[in-house]
Amino acid sequence: MSDDRLRHYRESIDNIDAALVFMLAERFKVTQAVGRYKAENGLPPADPGREERQIERLRKLAHDANLDPEFSEKFLRFIIDEVIRHHEKLRG
Repeated sequence: MSDDRLRHYRESIDNIDAALVFMLAERFKVTQAVGRYKAENGLPPADPGREERQIERLRKLAHDANLDPEFSEKFLRFIIDEVIRHHEKLRG
């Protein structure tokens, strides 16, 4: 593998990482709004039914994309846990 090829791969990885960070930031902006809405309306911070539906949906998408569904579930569960933690803080 030439240094130019490696550099090109790494630049692509860096671009993808940046896109992931911005996408996560946007997702958390929306989930913060959801958390405020839930707190204002006395709704629970977690919705286990929706969480399970989302996990199953993401597992299917991962499978279709040739990505390990176990990895995608772990990734989504990590995000969900963080969102719930934020919602619980908003409920305060």
